[in-house]
Amino acid sequence: MSSAVVDLPEEQHPDRVRLRFLQSGEDRAVKEARVLAGTTIFDAASWNGVAIDSTCGGHGTCKKCKVKVVSGNAPISPVDPRAFTVEELKNGWRLACRANTQEDLTIEVPTLQTRPKAALAGVGRHVILRPAVQKRYVELEEPTLDDQRSDLERLLDAMDDVEPRVPLEVVRTLGHVLRASDWKVTAVLADDVLVDVEEGDTSGSRHAIAFDLGTTTVVATLLDLETGLPKAVRSILNAQQPFGADVISRISAIMMEDDALERLQQHAHETLQQLTGEVCAEADVDPAEVYEIVVTGNQTMIQIALGIDPEPLSMAPFTVVTRSMPEATATDFGVAVHRRAPAVTFPALGAYVGPDIVAGILATGITLDRRVRLFIDVGTNSEIVLGSSAKTIATAAPAGPAFEAAQIRCGMRAADGAIEGVKIVDGEVELAVIGDVAPLGLCGSGLVDAVAELVGAEMLDHSGRFILDTSERFGKIGEENVFYLSDEVYLSQRDVRELQFAKASIATGWNLLCRDLDMEPEEIAQVLLGGSFGSYLSAASAVKIGLVPRLPLTRIVSAGNVAGEGAKIAALSVTERAAAKAVLDEVEYVELSGRADFNDLFVDQLAFPG
Repeated sequence: MSSAVVDLPEEQHPDRVRLRFLQSGEDRAVKEARVLAGTTIFDAASWNGVAIDSTCGGHGTCKKCKVKVVSGNAPISPVDPRAFTVEELKNGWRLACRANTQEDLTIEVPTLQTRPKAALAGVGRHVILRPAVQKRYVELEEPTLDDQRSDLERLLDAMDDVEPRVPLEVVRTLGHVLRASDWKVTAVLADDVLVDVEEGDTSGSRHAIAFDLGTTTVVATLLDLETGLPKAVRSILNAQQPFGADVISRISAIMMEDDALERLQQHAHETLQQLTGEVCAEADVDPAEVYEIVVTGNQTMIQIALGIDPEPLSMAPFTVVTRSMPEATATDFGVAVHRRAPAVTFPALGAYVGPDIVAGILATGITLDRRVRLFIDVGTNSEIVLGSSAKTIATAAPAGPAFEAAQIRCGMRAADGAIEGVKIVDGEVELAVIGDVAPLGLCGSGLVDAVAELVGAEMLDHSGRFILDTSERFGKIGEENVFYLSDEVYLSQRDVRELQFAKASIATGWNLLCRDLDMEPEEIAQVLLGGSFGSYLSAASAVKIGLVPRLPLTRIVSAGNVAGEGAKIAALSVTERAAAKAVLDEVEYVELSGRADFNDLFVDQLAFPG
């Protein structure tokens, strides 16, 4: 066992831990993840494509999510003694859904022994496996002079419970396929379309790919539709980056350059296709066995990928070309899988509360819950959803690029060398750096931590001004006051102002939604922080700077990549796919830009809480 475990770094940070998953089997596949302390092993595995058996959705009742902690310590939960012997507990066996991570761990995940009937997806929610892609193996009788039904009639009669639409391309090859296979074939259906007829029995192999087409990062998950489990997950930077870091920059490029839309579309297609090749290669799956793709992303990304001019999204009255896209295929997104694979997209509530947020609403189940919950996708344009099964409303708050660290003096992406966490203890600064290397810059979560810690240490007043005589780490760069986090990385007074404007915009958004629902922020049962940035944001720091309501930290949850989770849910269940379409009727979109009360409340939210 010890030979398979690589030493973890000794220096740890109380807010974030690194998990190494060792998957049982001959290949001993290894996956790593960095998550907030307190995240359960089960959630961390789910977000990172590591399959752990479960049928109860992580509620601790089925006792199937058994894992073995082989390095580090995971406390024994009250439920664990009901699932394991005393000896097994001593050897590190735990229920993944009850094992909270408080330090770096190496975890062995047993190979799944059974095919689950339900597939866990999203945040604390499971769905019944009912994909749109179905396969039917049939053995047909050969035609005779007494039975001269057409080839297509013969096939459809053998599947008399469905009435699919049949493309011309399928009919062109049908006769040859039937005769070459001795009349033993597998029909491939996607919703109500006969996608293909394959020789022999291929009913055990059907896949889909769920894409989250983000402005910065694109994620692809290859799903086995037989089991509902992910077979491979990959992410890469969006190849559109040379056109700017945000959607406004890319729309501006399209407005200024005649061929920019075509080039941006091509970059989106290249990104999606690269990920397709990677996940299929990792799982050893023929791309032709991927019969459907599901794509989510913000409205600008989706329109560009489909070659639709996004210019009207950037200026009042901020109109989308359509709330629900017409039928599309994988080819329309530049993805080379099965040649007739459909592409499923999500509807949009508005120009800036788009398909990715609808996917997030689906994943979090906000409209299904009697509790009032707040979902915030933190980013340059931060989307906010508040509500319950009684009523749900949504809006978008222009937070600016602070959370992406784009306008921060020492800002950088969340990559090796980025300070992602900061603690100030008795005046001493403790840093958590991605990759455990020398700090090179500051990413968004590190920025929030740094400001929150300075507020807590009374080195930054509630108006956002440095208190210069409280630390020797204060200095000047030119005429600007700065606080040195390391010898080379510092936080400037302007950086603090950037963060204040960003957090005030978001706080104004959820405060206004609370007003519209005639409720106080303290009545919110749970806050879900989503998006690539929100997933790594410290709940304590978010509360300290006023980014989220002042609630007990246990009610503030890192929701992970809920857009990607929503895409997976739509691939796994036609019932959930219908629920996503229903969001247009269930959720009310609120436009903040024209509200008279926005500016006054925004000014009030600039200060850090007392």
